[in-house]
Amino acid sequence: MAIYIVKRLTWVPFLLLAVSFITFVLGFYGPGDPAQVRLGARATPESIERVRDQMGLDRPFFIQYGDYVQKAVRGDLGESYARDGHSVIEVIGRKVGVSAQLGLAAIILSLSLGLPLGLIAAYKQGTWIDTALVSLALFFYATPVFITAPFLILFLSLQFGILPTSGWGGLFSPQIIMPALVLGLPGVAGVTRLTRASAVEVLSQDYIRTAKAKGLPNVSIQKRHVLPNALIPIITVLGLSLATLVEGAFITETLFGIPGIGRTAVESIFLRDYPVIMGLVLIVAVAFVLANLLVDILYTLLDPRIRY
Repeated sequence: MAIYIVKRLTWVPFLLLAVSFITFVLGFYGPGDPAQVRLGARATPESIERVRDQMGLDRPFFIQYGDYVQKAVRGDLGESYARDGHSVIEVIGRKVGVSAQLGLAAIILSLSLGLPLGLIAAYKQGTWIDTALVSLALFFYATPVFITAPFLILFLSLQFGILPTSGWGGLFSPQIIMPALVLGLPGVAGVTRLTRASAVEVLSQDYIRTAKAKGLPNVSIQKRHVLPNALIPIITVLGLSLATLVEGAFITETLFGIPGIGRTAVESIFLRDYPVIMGLVLIVAVAFVLANLLVDILYTLLDPRIRY
């Protein structure tokens, strides 16, 4: 297992190099001029050229990229174009923790609701309860974030005044409930469907019939046989759901005024703040690699038959 982890980690620098190159190309040849964005719409061509020279934007592409890579290896992702006096690390560092808390809340919601609902649907297979749960899961799984968010704001905040509309107070604040619901509901639906499918398959196995014939209580069968086997495909989905969380964070954090990396990315795109955009892309790429590695490790813990 240790050798496998080392092999996976050796690919990380090459992956980050490829991601940084693609992002740098998009920023270099993308629309807009960071120098003009910094100076404003009334800037003269002379002042724009002067700022471009100061920022090093007039140099050839590969020289700029090589300089960026050399600094990135030392942990320096450059200076923000739109936020004077702040480095990319400073801008992003304050936001990562916020998005991590929101993502954690969404994952906890997905598991705490999806697992029991999936098991209930499996044990009630073929009944109206099963049909209702599967239908609701399909509905919420297919509903995009930009529809769920305004709907919840309208009813839970504006109509009934149960939850605050926007703001951020941390993981244990009331402000996190609604955005966590928006991000977590598709996860709840996905976990419910997967848990049901896995549990139905497990319940049809011979060893489950043997356990029931021996008189083992249902709770014991669920803990020892059904749930561990049903968790294996769910772990895979949780690793891949990071993409959904990042995608949903762009809209959710912007709508609810949450100062996370999603909102920062949207602001940086409009401000042509390419160093911050590239830094965010690199951080998300690292998160994907680590999440997939963690999934592989959890596989071996849940199923000893799996070896790398």
